[in-house]
Amino acid sequence: MRKIRGRSAARNPLYLAGTILVLGIGLVSGIAWFLLLAVLAAFAVQKLAIEREERHLQARFGRTYADYAGRVRRWI
Repeated sequence: MRKIRGRSAARNPLYLAGTILVLGIGLVSGIAWFLLLAVLAAFAVQKLAIEREERHLQARFGRTYADYAGRVRRWI
């Protein structure tokens, strides 16, 4: 894994952005079920995508990925 300088706020910025977008739509539109949808979608993404991707990255890059994961939070 190539080392990249700089700081990251989250290991999964696209998933985070999608979740924030759905939350924002719910808040702006006043449709409460969007808020519930955002929470359910975030949970599903966590279980179905993120955890699987992280296992793959750990297996492929080993200690380098473990160090990165230790420095950068998964969501925020």
